[in-house]
Amino acid sequence: MAAVARARAAALLGGLRRLATSAAEAERERGAMWELSAAREYYDYRKSIYGDVTHRALLVDAVGTLLVPAQPTAQVYKSIGEKYGVKYSEDEILRRYRWAYEQPWDRSRLRYVDDGRAFWQYIVTSSTGCSNLEYFEELYKYYMTENAWKLCDPDAEHVFEAIRKTGVKTAVVSNFDTRLRPLLQVLKCDHWFDAVAVSAEVLSAAS
Repeated sequence: MAAVARARAAALLGGLRRLATSAAEAERERGAMWELSAAREYYDYRKSIYGDVTHRALLVDAVGTLLVPAQPTAQVYKSIGEKYGVKYSEDEILRRYRWAYEQPWDRSRLRYVDDGRAFWQYIVTSSTGCSNLEYFEELYKYYMTENAWKLCDPDAEHVFEAIRKTGVKTAVVSNFDTRLRPLLQVLKCDHWFDAVAVSAEVLSAAS
């Protein structure tokens, strides 16, 4: 009799567990359905205003988003600077570069005014201890060439093409000097964008 009672009790407990599990699953399903319904309502609301495209434009920065230096900056400063008497190690150049870049720029409200030469000459001299103008000009012009930069994503062209086919406008908005437009042309990616906004041209820094 005791064994029968224990079996009945076990069966009853098992049934209660299954019932509780079913109730919890049903509650989760109701929650998921509610979330789906809310998401659908929001999607329909967005579509009623904007159509199938939910974003009108995509803005990207230049450095760090679209392109990056092909070689470490300190390495370039040192390799080009050796013939001009630069003696600092790459680590020292990098340390000094970071320090100089973080300092307030008091000569104007913007770091990059027109071609940005004044700012970059300060950075190069502070980083390397070399104020040779020929050295600076060689560095400055190097960073206008395709050898100095590479795309962050080799497949970026296909991505931007796909985005533009949906009707989304694309633009580069960057804190840069006036070298940016010719640089995008050299890298053959200027035609990916409907617009290019450069801080040195509009006299306002991107936030």
